[in-house]
Amino acid sequence: MEALKRNNVTVKGNGSKTLLFAHGYGCDQNMWRFITPAFEDEYKIVLFDHVGFGAADTSSYSLERYATLQSYAVDILEICEELNLKDVVLVGHSVSAMIGVMAAILEPDTFSKLILIGPSPRYINDEDYTGGFTQEGIEGLLASLDSDYLNWSTTMAPVIMGNPDQPQLGQELAQSFCRSNEMVAKDFARITFLSDNRDDLRNLKTPTLIMQCSEDVIAPLSVGEYMHQNIPNSKLVVLKATGHCPNLSAPQETIAVMKEFL
Repeated sequence: MEALKRNNVTVKGNGSKTLLFAHGYGCDQNMWRFITPAFEDEYKIVLFDHVGFGAADTSSYSLERYATLQSYAVDILEICEELNLKDVVLVGHSVSAMIGVMAAILEPDTFSKLILIGPSPRYINDEDYTGGFTQEGIEGLLASLDSDYLNWSTTMAPVIMGNPDQPQLGQELAQSFCRSNEMVAKDFARITFLSDNRDDLRNLKTPTLIMQCSEDVIAPLSVGEYMHQNIPNSKLVVLKATGHCPNLSAPQETIAVMKEFL
């Protein structure tokens, strides 16, 4: 069971159908702790950590293997294979939303639905596309991260989290960033923020819920609207929640929207 060990997979819940939760950049499976209890009576819950984060086996990491986001999608498919999962509902946050899209394109029969929270197929603005960042802005962000990862983590985490009225959440995200393997975190940031998966969207056939926060510095509303327009079988819900992590800052609203879609 290589993938289960490598990705520190946790399985709980009582249902026959599966909800598989994929965490965002710099996080781990603990970021779902406010969400999963609401589904444990009806679903099997599968949680994991991406290599380099949480309690995953970082010895499995090499830049050659994890050179693209699709490599992380393959990890998800290997988890599903080892657990013999079918008709999976994948819940992906932030960059893992797009990793989930890639997994569903690679093996569409494995997934029945996708729930994408704060997704973005491209972070850099283009001629007819607003991703939220300029090329220079992303290059500056990556340069800052490369030069002083710990300072970047403590500075950026509260900005990403938003919700200044809940400062403990920004502190938690900063601590999560700081616990991550620094080498992997730098590599993962580069492939994440320089990625462009817009062309993949039209190839996705799985019914998809796109959950976008009303204010989000990482994935603005224009991104959610773009994804909805380009994913054939999709629904867009704009949350009242703000920031990039409604699974932490607004769990009850997140749960309600997920349950309605399911």
